[in-house]
Amino acid sequence: MTDLSAFGHDPWWLILAKSLGIFVFLLLTPLVAILAERKVMAWMQTRVGPNRVGPKGLLQSLADGAKLALKEGIIPSGVDKPIYLLAPIIAVVPAIMAYAVIPFGPVVSIFGHQTPLQLTDMSVAVLYILAVTSVGVYGIVLAGWASGSTYPLLGGLRSSAQVISYEIAMGLTFAAVFLDAGTMSTSGIVGAQDGTWYIFLLLPSFVVYVFSMVGETNRAPFDLPEAEGELVGGFHTEYSSLRFAMFMLAEYINMATVSALAATLFLGGWHAPWPISLWDGANSGWFPLIWFVAKVWGFLFFFIWLRATLPRLRYDQFMNLGWKVLIPVSLAWVMVVATVRALHNEGYGISTAVIGVAGVVVALGLLALLWKMLRSRRDRAEADRDAVESARAFDAMAGGFPVPPMAPPVPPRLRRVDHPAHPDHDNAPRGVTEGVAEKESTDA
Repeated sequence: MTDLSAFGHDPWWLILAKSLGIFVFLLLTPLVAILAERKVMAWMQTRVGPNRVGPKGLLQSLADGAKLALKEGIIPSGVDKPIYLLAPIIAVVPAIMAYAVIPFGPVVSIFGHQTPLQLTDMSVAVLYILAVTSVGVYGIVLAGWASGSTYPLLGGLRSSAQVISYEIAMGLTFAAVFLDAGTMSTSGIVGAQDGTWYIFLLLPSFVVYVFSMVGETNRAPFDLPEAEGELVGGFHTEYSSLRFAMFMLAEYINMATVSALAATLFLGGWHAPWPISLWDGANSGWFPLIWFVAKVWGFLFFFIWLRATLPRLRYDQFMNLGWKVLIPVSLAWVMVVATVRALHNEGYGISTAVIGVAGVVVALGLLALLWKMLRSRRDRAEADRDAVESARAFDAMAGGFPVPPMAPPVPPRLRRVDHPAHPDHDNAPRGVTEGVAEKESTDA
């Protein structure tokens, strides 16, 4: 059983201080992430990026926030007003609540009181995170439905489909971690990775989780609910001012949440990476807070990198990836982990190296399957291109069986011409233009 005796004994002022610290961290992270995203994408795409507001553009996020706050908050006439106003709140609050069980560090001393750098923990902490973040998606769904418009409704429906598709795969990755760690507590999972991180033991789960977390946060290349190419802006098309800003805040907080969960489940949580871990004091005191925040920002950089690199997927490709690749691979990998765990419990002496090697094999198989899917699409595109080229090079007179020639071109005197009475010839009635052509033919 996981030892949770360190939790539940903090005085009220320490609980308030922890809550306030988490809230401030989650408010500052989007501000820095938005600026970093614009700077990093500009660097990757050989652009300048924001450089006007403040020294080197460092105050650009504050300027954007002030601009959104000063914009007029317009409420369209056809909306369901109570749900329309409640949807941004539903999107933001669960994203913040998920951080209640995220471990930032070990037990430290705060004003002489020994307490873990974690607000609270429970025996089903990871399931709590999964449940709370699932509620947050209802904010997007309700925003699309309550807007009373077609494009937001389509964005909300896409969001619900993404939740159903990718949370199944994400839950299966959690199951593999639970089986190996023997607990659902976040602090217990971090403690189980004291020697070897789960990214090495459970590599297929990590790969599937990376795909799932991008789909869950509606980020490129999986940003189908807000695809401006076909949905104008998606679920938030009818929102403006601070209500629009709340959706953006929820998106970046959700990015930080799934990044923190990935660091907790697969990268050892607040444990120092090698070779820093060789130092005796690396995993004690306040230093683990630095390692944890650095891991979170590593995943945030990964989000930005994807957005700057990959184009948006088609919706059928997105669904095929979730249902035909990620879920079957996750199911097979959970069976492998459960089998190895059962043999180990029966005393067969199965070492961790066996599951590590099996994980590498399954992960390589998953990547090979993804490459095959992409390659098959590329081959189909090349085949279509070759078919078009061969059609263009087709000789109608070859083989002694001529194909009747196409109809001769229309003589210039019979083509549609502008009439002085109708300067907008293209918008003129069909009979007018035909009459002009017939008249000129008769005169000729």
